[in-house]
This record gives sequence, C-alpha cells and structure tokens, in this order.
Amino acid sequence: MSISRQNLTAVIVSFKSDQVIDNCIRSIPSEIKIIIVDNSNDRKFKENIEKKYPNVECILSLTNLGMGSGNNFGLKYVKTDFAIIINPDVIFEENSVDELISELKKIETFAISAPISSDAKYPNYKIDKKFLRNENNLEPFKVKSIDGYAMVLNLKKLNEIENFYFFDENFFMYLENDDLCKRLKNHGGNIFIVPKSKINHLGGKAVNSKYNYEIELSRNWHWVWSKFYFNKKHYGFLFAFINGLPSFFSSTIKFFLYFLIKRNNEKQIYLQRILGFLNAVAGKKSSYRPKI
Repeated sequence: MSISRQNLTAVIVSFKSDQVIDNCIRSIPSEIKIIIVDNSNDRKFKENIEKKYPNVECILSLTNLGMGSGNNFGLKYVKTDFAIIINPDVIFEENSVDELISELKKIETFAISAPISSDAKYPNYKIDKKFLRNENNLEPFKVKSIDGYAMVLNLKKLNEIENFYFFDENFFMYLENDDLCKRLKNHGGNIFIVPKSKINHLGGKAVNSKYNYEIELSRNWHWVWSKFYFNKKHYGFLFAFINGLPSFFSSTIKFFLYFLIKRNNEKQIYLQRILGFLNAVAGKKSSYRPKI
C-alpha cells in the first residue's frame, strides 16, 4: 500500500509547546492521524489538544524522554506504513503535505524523505559536494542526511533492514537524526528531499519562550555531549576527543572570563558546555534535564 493521507501518521514530540503547536497541527490535513508524545506530562495540555482536534491522540510520557526516545515511543503507536516526524515549531505551507505524498508515490526506493525548508539560507539537508544540483529543478533528489524537525519514515522498508533500529535513545537531543541517516546510508538506504513540498521551521521555538534560559542551558550541554557521542560511535574515541578539544578549551576560557566580570548567565552557559564534554568523555549518559 502506497503513501496517502490515510496511510501516513504524524508523530510530534512536545515539551511545553503550547505556544506553537496549534499552528503546526492546523497545517496538517485533518485526515492524517497525529500522535503527540508530551514530554512535560501535562494532563491539561492533553485534554485541551484532544478536545480541539479529533485526529490527535496525545500520550503523556511521564518523564522527559527527549527527542530520540520520544520519537521511538510515538512510533510504537503508529499503525500506518509511513510516519512523519515533526517538531512542534514546524508549519507546512499550503498543499505541501499533498505535494509530498504525490512525489513520494513515484519513489518506491525511499526509506527516509523530507519536504524542503522554505528558507534557502538554512537548508534542512546535507548533500555530497561532488553532486551539484540545479536549484530550479523541482524533482526529488538524494541527500546524505536530513534535519530531524520534519522527516518521513518508510516504516515497512526500514523494518526490512536486518538489526536496524529507529532513533538511538542515548541521544536526548541533537544529532539523533544524523545518526539515523548515517546508519541507513551504511545499509544502502535512500534519503530524498522533495522540493515541491515546503515547510517553515521557526527554529528553537518549540518550547514556551518563558523557559528560554533553562532551555539554552540544556541545549549547550546536550549539543557538546551529542557531538562527542556521535563522533565516538561512528569514528572512534580518539577522533571524538580531538574534535571536541578546541570547543572545550574555548568554553573554559570564556567561563573564567565571565566569572571574572560577574556575568553569571553567560558563565553558566559555558559551564554547561564544559560539563557536557567531560560527561561524554567519561562515558556517562546524557543525563542533563532542563529545570522546568
């Protein structure tokens, strides 16, 4: 059975996302089932969102699972052959979902795919530099990887790959999508971008703005931890260590600088970068959670 509105389920992992998630849901055709995994375990949010949207099922995760685990948790409830992973701060442009479905019906070989970001300055994919692309060509094209804020998974094809798993749950946030794409490419799988289908990504707006500082601390810790873990997993400990040292030394210098001039907010940000690196080097789990 090919991809269609009825054979596609959207999975959205939310965390204090009440400010933006309505616009995301409204941009998705109502025939498409939406599963929200709410990492903030907010029962009132669940009741309100399910009351407003008959096609939405909100599952409370009890604990903050992060992105990788949250996506895997949501995928367990998917009964269709295709799923689209979406961040709460993503909005589909008019007809983008139907354009995506129409184009993917023509590509039997795709395992992962994505619409294209409407902001050309911030592409949501990585491509081999040796493969030049005509920007005016609207045909789907193969890429190395895509950003995790909007990605279609061909579940039947992915499940056919021996010993393949979806998201590595060691990642709390950042690079879980790159890891998934790299493992798929290692198995010879195909990843496509569909230029006729466009999305707007607000970027960093998935969490209510009143929690910005706590989320910024979390982002800095996890970016450094995830980068080290990703590099260690795919290229070895020594590569990850050497690759992470410049950022570690830079963060240490800035930490002491902000300590001396008594700018506590900036000091704490660079402290989180230092701690993220040291925890990753020590082989500790991605344990930091925003204090919300």
